[in-house]
Amino acid sequence: MKEQSVTGRPVMTPGLIFLFAVAAGAAVGNLYWAQPLLDFIAADLGAATAGWLVTATQLGYAAGIMLIVPLGDVLDRRRLIPVMMLCAAATLAACAIAPSFGLLLTAITVLGITTVSGQILVPLAGDLAAPESRGRVVGAVGSGILTGILASRTISGLVAGVAGWRAVYAAAAVLTVLVAALLYRTIPVLQAKAHLPYPRLIASVVVVAARETIVRWTLLISAIQFAIFTLFWTALTFLLSGPPFGYSVAVIGLFGLAGLTGAIAAQRAGRLHDRGWSVRAVGVAWLAMLASFVLAFFAGNSVLLLLAVIVLLDVAAQTAGILNQARIFEVSHEARSRLNTAYVTGNFLGGATGSAAATILWQAGGWHAVSLAGIVMSVVALTIWVARIRHFSG
Repeated sequence: MKEQSVTGRPVMTPGLIFLFAVAAGAAVGNLYWAQPLLDFIAADLGAATAGWLVTATQLGYAAGIMLIVPLGDVLDRRRLIPVMMLCAAATLAACAIAPSFGLLLTAITVLGITTVSGQILVPLAGDLAAPESRGRVVGAVGSGILTGILASRTISGLVAGVAGWRAVYAAAAVLTVLVAALLYRTIPVLQAKAHLPYPRLIASVVVVAARETIVRWTLLISAIQFAIFTLFWTALTFLLSGPPFGYSVAVIGLFGLAGLTGAIAAQRAGRLHDRGWSVRAVGVAWLAMLASFVLAFFAGNSVLLLLAVIVLLDVAAQTAGILNQARIFEVSHEARSRLNTAYVTGNFLGGATGSAAATILWQAGGWHAVSLAGIVMSVVALTIWVARIRHFSG
C-alpha cells in the first residue's frame, strides 16, 4: 500500500524509499572514497602526503551544508537535488582525471561542497511521508547514509586494488548521473515551502534552531553523541594499528563493516518514533553508549570485545541519531531543510571535536583515557536528558 504524503498524495512507496536511501548513501559516500587511498594517490601524484584531501573534503562539505541545504525550503527539490548530483558528478570526473595533486585538492574540495544532496533528501523524505510513518521513512533514508559511509571505504579499496584509484571516482561519477536521472523522474513537483531572499534564508537557520527549546537541547545532545562516535572511531584506528594488533589499513577498514549493525538499527529506530517512544528510546540508547565505553575500557587487548563494543556503540548512536532527527523534523514542516542544516552542522562540529579529543587523549593516556572520556561524555548527555526530558517530550 502506498503511503500518503502530507499533501494527501500517494508518494513514498517502498521503491522510492529505497531509491532515496541509495541516493543519500551514494552522495555521502563521495566524501570517503579517498580515505583508504591516500598512499596510492600520494605515490601516483608525487605528493609527500595526501592527508589534506580528507580535510579539504570535510571543509567543503561543511560549507555546502550551510550554504546549499537550506535551499531545500525555498526551491523545487525535484530540480535542486538532480542539479546538485550532476554538479557532484562533474567534480568526481575532475577528480578522476586530475593531473596533479593541487588540481585534485581543488576538485575534491568542490566535491565536498556539491555532494550535499543526501542532506536535502532526508528532510524531503520527511515531507513526503505520512505523519504516522515519518520516523520509519526518515530512519530508512538515514540508514542509507550510514551504509554509504561504511561501505564506501571498503568498495574504494577493492576497486582501487583492481583498477586504480582514478577508476573509483570515474565509477562514482557514472553512478551519480544515473541516480540523478532516476530521482528527477520520480520526485514529485513540490511548491516552495517558504519565500525568502537568500541572505535571510541562511540567517534564518540560526533563528529556526534557536526559537524552540526541544530543538536547542536535541542539537546539544546530538553534538555530544557525534563527538563520542568520532572519538571512538579515531582512537580505534590508533589502537588497531599499534601493538598488540599491528593491523594494516585494509584490515582496520574491515572493522567498519561491524558498524553496519548501526545502519540496520537506524532503519528500525524510526518506528519507535512513530509509536511515540522516541524520548524513552533515546534514554535507553544513551545508557547503551555508556555501557559500550565501560566495556571498551577493558577491551584494549581483545578483538572479540572490541567487536562487541563496535556493535553496541553503533546501534546506540545511530538509534539516538535517527530519533533526534525525526523529532526535530516534527517542529516545522516549512523549515525542515534549515533544521536539518542546523542538525548536521552541530553534528559536524561535535565530530570534529571528538576527532581532535581522540588525538590529544591518546597521547595523554592511550586507550584507557579515551574510554574514560567516553564514559564522562555519556554521563553528561544522560544528565542533560534526565534534566530536560519534559522539553524533549513537549
